[in-house]
Amino acid sequence: MAEKGHFLASRFYPGYIVIFTFQRAGCFLFGDEISVQIRGFMKLSQLVGQRLREAPRDAQTSSHKFLVRGGYCRSVSTGIYTLLPLGCRIVHKIEAIIREEMDRIGGQEVLMPVVLPAELWRESGRYDKVGAELLRFKDRNAKEMLLAMTHEEAVVHIARTELPSHRQLPVMLYQIQTKYRDEARPRAGLIRVREFTMKDAYSFHTSQQCLENFYQQAHLAYERIFRRVGLKHCLSILSDSGMIGGAVSHEFMAIADCGEDTLFSSPDGSYRANREVATSPLKYIQEPPLPLEKVATPGCKSIEDVAGFLGMQSSQTCKAVFYKDNEGKLVFVNIRGDLEVNEAKLKKTLQCPELTFADDELIRAAGAVPGFASLYKLSTAGMRVVVDHSVTQSSNLITGANETDFHFRNFNFCRDVDTQAKVIVTDIATVREGDPCPLTGQPLQILKGIEVGNIFQLGTKYSDAMNCTYLDQDGKAKSMIMGCYGIGVGRAMAAVVEQCHDEYGPVWPLSIAPFQVQIIGLNHAQPDVREACENLYQDLQQRNLEVLYDDRGEKAGSAFADADLLGIPLRVILSPKTLAGQQAEFKRRDWGKRSELLPLDGLAEMLQRQVQEELLSFA
Repeated sequence: MAEKGHFLASRFYPGYIVIFTFQRAGCFLFGDEISVQIRGFMKLSQLVGQRLREAPRDAQTSSHKFLVRGGYCRSVSTGIYTLLPLGCRIVHKIEAIIREEMDRIGGQEVLMPVVLPAELWRESGRYDKVGAELLRFKDRNAKEMLLAMTHEEAVVHIARTELPSHRQLPVMLYQIQTKYRDEARPRAGLIRVREFTMKDAYSFHTSQQCLENFYQQAHLAYERIFRRVGLKHCLSILSDSGMIGGAVSHEFMAIADCGEDTLFSSPDGSYRANREVATSPLKYIQEPPLPLEKVATPGCKSIEDVAGFLGMQSSQTCKAVFYKDNEGKLVFVNIRGDLEVNEAKLKKTLQCPELTFADDELIRAAGAVPGFASLYKLSTAGMRVVVDHSVTQSSNLITGANETDFHFRNFNFCRDVDTQAKVIVTDIATVREGDPCPLTGQPLQILKGIEVGNIFQLGTKYSDAMNCTYLDQDGKAKSMIMGCYGIGVGRAMAAVVEQCHDEYGPVWPLSIAPFQVQIIGLNHAQPDVREACENLYQDLQQRNLEVLYDDRGEKAGSAFADADLLGIPLRVILSPKTLAGQQAEFKRRDWGKRSELLPLDGLAEMLQRQVQEELLSFA
């Protein structure tokens, strides 16, 4: 029978009391009645972190502007920030929610080091595949080390020593830890940084079916986490696993205009995918092949120039694009002229982590002519060739003649290219807004999102490489099957601001707000105002509410501007005018300019009731 109760702990936050309200059945916590409360109080005159009237010059996003102006964080260097007390309180609440939901699905918390030996990453094969974003260095003993940007290798090192038997599986280990990624272009405040805090979790299984079952539990847990932290519009979408690897992956995207990820969604939401993996069943013109015809196209190197000169549509051309892989080998790509190469799909097809555009010298050395290249009678020895379906399934295209100022009409891949050549034919096209949905056929819609979380089915990518095995029932060693699950904590805070703000500052959801109630005393020097504020302040503390008391005696305009930047959900204003009628002015942060007068008698009870009811709505 389920037993209701309270659990008090100071484990996560020295100086605070963390209160978990839960239903307990056996050893599991179920979130129907979970709430997190960090009991704390503060007078604004003592709070570290100034409110600023101007935003940083480089701030382009709302979260960057308001988190700096409101005193939540400060830049130390490009992409590196200090969290001030307000920011820490919010982050602590997000972390508490994450811990609850990870524990709820059976997670066990660990803490792995940020600094790792290079040999671990060499075991997995990632050390030489990851680019400059992995910060490598040598310690004083000349041992090669790195700052971890993810912890797959470190957790596999734990699993292969601590989980020798099938009887211990499945298991999930998680941590909330610092990461470092040497981003080339940090941007948007906490959205893209170099040093960041991340929750990363890793599960270990004896079968693919077991992994898939847990993957669904993790997916549901992520949905609960992002709902509880107050994200209004967060979508789970199919994604590319990138350098992490794995067959199946999903990203959780907070929809925001400033998002750097492009998403495609069907109108009914049944299909959602990142641009890197989105597909569309495009229709191609297929006609009887016409004779190949060489035509002069003087000075026409681009698709637009050639199509315009010959009076054709760009969709009737074949585009040649040349890349160089990380080994310096030429990659020749063919795609229909009106489409763009999706480099994420191309990298995955080639199993190549880095691609750069090839220079003219490398192209000529392969026998092709820049601006006039094609596969027609071209030797593909020494190069890798990838052709999009749009070329193989279209008829009578215009393509280069491998001769300056000449192209061919009526190029047909199946007829005009040696099918014995090593050519990869696959989907490498970037989907466009309005292209048909692969499930419904309806026009795809385009959205912008901030990636706040991701989950991967890794399979045996790391366990095979690093000899991470368990003994099965027959005593045979088998590779563990893995899953990986990440959440960017600071980025989640910034994403909430992007979705929850007005022109004056953030509008924090109560579940993660730095404080629940703010008291403002106008004409604070007057004894009756100061006494009324102090009494309410003490009463709210005794009710275990988190309260910030603006005791500075600022003028109303300045006090209200600061309050808007603080974004605290519930606000009480006491002044000689309101006290004359034994009343207080009350407003919610999300009311804008609207407020109402409430009697002082019963005010603390009303605030307590509102906080409790609203916290339950996030559970």
